[in-house]
Amino acid sequence: MLDKIFSVEQIRVADQYTIDHEPIASIDLMERAANECFVWLKQKAKKSQSFTVLCGPGNNGGDGLAIARMLAEDHFPVQVFILNLSDRFSADFMENRKRIMDVDHVHIHQWDEVPQEMPIFRDNTIVIDAIFGSGLSKEIKGMPQKLIRYLNEQPQIKVAIDIPSGLFADKAINHSSAVVFQADYTLSFQFPKWSFLMPENEKYVGDWQILDIGLSREYIEKTPTEKYYMSTRFVKSLLKPRGKFSHKGHFGHVLMVAGDETKMGAAILSSKAALRMGAGLLTLHHPQSAKSILPIALPEAMLSLDSDTQAFSRIPELEKYTHIAVGPGLGTRKQTAKALKMLIQQAHSPMLLDADALNILAENKTWLSFLPKASILTPHIGEFHRLVGQTKNSFERIEKALSFAKKYQIYLIVKGAYTMIFTPSENIYVNSTGNPGMATGGSGDVLTGMIAGLLAQQYSSLEAALIGVFMHGLAGDMAAKELSMESLMAGDIIQYIPAAYKALLS
Repeated sequence: MLDKIFSVEQIRVADQYTIDHEPIASIDLMERAANECFVWLKQKAKKSQSFTVLCGPGNNGGDGLAIARMLAEDHFPVQVFILNLSDRFSADFMENRKRIMDVDHVHIHQWDEVPQEMPIFRDNTIVIDAIFGSGLSKEIKGMPQKLIRYLNEQPQIKVAIDIPSGLFADKAINHSSAVVFQADYTLSFQFPKWSFLMPENEKYVGDWQILDIGLSREYIEKTPTEKYYMSTRFVKSLLKPRGKFSHKGHFGHVLMVAGDETKMGAAILSSKAALRMGAGLLTLHHPQSAKSILPIALPEAMLSLDSDTQAFSRIPELEKYTHIAVGPGLGTRKQTAKALKMLIQQAHSPMLLDADALNILAENKTWLSFLPKASILTPHIGEFHRLVGQTKNSFERIEKALSFAKKYQIYLIVKGAYTMIFTPSENIYVNSTGNPGMATGGSGDVLTGMIAGLLAQQYSSLEAALIGVFMHGLAGDMAAKELSMESLMAGDIIQYIPAAYKALLS
């Protein structure tokens, strides 16, 4: 099953559905959520730790009060600052305020306005933000704005409950004017918030954790969404076992069009990755300048020699190939662009285009209409902007990516942290694997090969994209764990593909 990403409104309905159908009282569901936070905090805290909890008047503040009470009952020193931002406090907030009043080890302060002299926190204090929850829809002003600015200047560890105060869950903030709590950790309930996945919000969200608070599985399963967060169990369910009497002809024949005289390394990486993923056969089409090195560097591949000594300039006969991947290290020469156009026009099955193939397309956008349906494009952010257009923020980029995938009936993989796969049916799949060590030259070439290898094995374009992206990140995670992020090279990802396969198939 896929992990769904719900909007704030859907999460609110999930809360109420759970309250009505479990059934459970609202205050008890809050207690359950607070206890999950308490357990996480206790596991992280040292015995000498103290806590400062800042609470707004709504249910997010109610969560904070319940967490503060549990910490104090476990003998941690706790101080609570209640911000009187409104005359209207939620019912669950009021109940938790009543419950905490007689608890030892907790000191409660109520602020109608930020004091002239701000509190000074001890070095061993963890500061907990429970001021505003995920329902916030406008920028913070006044008293909480001043307070959050002050908190952001403090060196103590900071934890946000559900979402950092000031951050919107489902839309962009104005980064030039918005004031947002900058958390080291964010403890969110049941689902990641959509905004957690945007690179510009990393400095606010920090390391986010999803805590299962037991919201109704029935509601979650029956409620539709267009956004999914990929899990190991889901990707595992897509893998196809091999039959005992299988032979190489059952697993396709990839034509890899890659590399010019200066970038044959990209061609070798992508070709090796395709073979390591299980393609039955692979032919690498290459310029004549590489003909002496490839039999040594890539003995498992067959070779197709271009008439040009430097770059891709003509297409070979295509009938024997089941799938075509094009782009890694290709270059953007005029003869290459001309040959790419012919390749697109003559391809008879979904293609995979990456790197310089995308850069050529960005200069010749009318060719996009000739791409075979269900083709896969794999741009990084820079290539995306050249191909689709500049955007102001990640939310706008996502909307453009969805429209692009739908218009051309292709699968668009926008690479980066939380790589996103956009489908012609306007669904979005977010990858959960990978690490910063993979930000190295050749990593994208490896992904191209991995997806091509899956296409050859008769996986659909969507299946190949999902499995390829997830396993690329998983192999990278395994490599980084063994070798370190700093020393990770693209070739290491290929070396860990077998381990990633074994982990999924075990």
